[in-house]
Amino acid sequence: MAATRARNTANHTADADDAPSHVDVVIIGAGISGIGAGYYLQREHPGRSYTILEAREASGGTWDLFRYPGIRSDSDLHTFGYEFKPWRDKDSIADAHKILAYLRETAAENGIDRKIRYRTKVVGAEWSTADARWTVTAERTDTGERTTVTCNWIFAAAGYYNYDEGYTPQFEGRERFGGTIVHPQQWPEDLDVSGKRIVVIGSGATAVTLVPALAKQNAAHVTMLQRTPTYIMPVPAQDKLANGLRALLGDERGYALTRRRYILQQQLVWKFCQKYPQAARGLIRRINARLLPEGYPIDEHFNPPYGPWDQRLCAVPDGDLFHAIRRGDASVVTDRIATFTETGLRLESGKELDADIVVTATGLNVQAMGGIGLTVDENPVNIADTLAYKGMMLSGVPNFAYAIGYTNSSWTLKVGLLCEHFCRLLAHMDSLGFDTAVPVPADADLPTRPLLDFGAGYIQRAIGQLPRQGERAPWLTSMSYTDDVKLLRHLPVTDPELRFSLSPGKSSPDSSTSATQEVTA
Repeated sequence: MAATRARNTANHTADADDAPSHVDVVIIGAGISGIGAGYYLQREHPGRSYTILEAREASGGTWDLFRYPGIRSDSDLHTFGYEFKPWRDKDSIADAHKILAYLRETAAENGIDRKIRYRTKVVGAEWSTADARWTVTAERTDTGERTTVTCNWIFAAAGYYNYDEGYTPQFEGRERFGGTIVHPQQWPEDLDVSGKRIVVIGSGATAVTLVPALAKQNAAHVTMLQRTPTYIMPVPAQDKLANGLRALLGDERGYALTRRRYILQQQLVWKFCQKYPQAARGLIRRINARLLPEGYPIDEHFNPPYGPWDQRLCAVPDGDLFHAIRRGDASVVTDRIATFTETGLRLESGKELDADIVVTATGLNVQAMGGIGLTVDENPVNIADTLAYKGMMLSGVPNFAYAIGYTNSSWTLKVGLLCEHFCRLLAHMDSLGFDTAVPVPADADLPTRPLLDFGAGYIQRAIGQLPRQGERAPWLTSMSYTDDVKLLRHLPVTDPELRFSLSPGKSSPDSSTSATQEVTA
């Protein structure tokens, strides 16, 4: 797999065909969101120019960055994939190299790869109301040279975490440990785990992926050390019905039907867990019990103190984690770390875990808008002081859109709708002759709450760095696909709290045309 990944990267590191000094839209990030944004933009606005600025040397974002054993999606690819491009592989829960190939194929098929400028990290952007444009400052990661490009719009598709380093808590005695400590975000390509005793600290999606994968690589034993249990559900790695529909109806129709089924299924599961948390907890426990050895202490290791979907539910394809435990290749310990020792970890219970390798699968460092410094008319923007408008723009920040996906279902479902709405907004502004759009709350004292009502540690650690959301539309950040289809795809793009204008010096739009009129199809 390492060789395949290396070849894929080598084929996708060329910079864009040209480096224009001005484009209509700058897209930041060449991952799943940025490639999707490029597709929608050129499909709906073929006359608009755009470029994608990517800090890394290859496309694919998360799916090129992470190299730890077993890395895979924790959502089905029928909804994690794009609506416009069928997922043709037989696996519904797919490994990273398959997802990466899918993304790069999408970019190549549509000429999006020719729009990407690699090794180009955006460090700041300055908005000028007089000119109705952004000046984006980027730094070449290979030379340190700084360049600028101007644009009318920025679409931030840089994800929500810091690509440079993951999150690792301070552990007492870490410097005494005589073995190897590694974070999944910086996994060494030459790390040999065969015959090694491995402790994986964490219980989230990364940990439950790593444990069975390391066991398959002939580790002597793998222990998942968790402070708090996580809800873990087995899911089929392959969907026989989906594969059958594709064979019967063809890729396009089979994929469309399967996608609708998964969307409905995700919504029903989430609503059931929210409305009947005790029943959902009991159901998950019974499923876990069937897969674990008889007499296994389920309530100690698989009984979280919070309700289902208060944090993201972890999916394990074909129950691989449970099978590793049943075989004796892996185990779970629920305890807290007192200190590292020379040979492993001592826990607060007094128990000691011997280890040759410790993996700190302890999460991500969240980074709002890719860490970009924004200014509006020379006034710095504090992201934490802004409100999220429709989950895609920031109050007081003109011509700036961003993509953040769902936390309770597939990321890409939300991103696709945001891209559609963004394109509709551009069309509306074109029809009325405006060049600037900025969300402004009607009431300065609008009650607010955190952007994401999500209990995961990586979100809670960064909640003060993120924009906030309001208690009413259009300042709500929806986590409901059904609601977003209505809001982002079908309702007008206009709103009394989204202000349109024309920059000074340009001819005014037709005064007989209302600024709140919706463009017709």
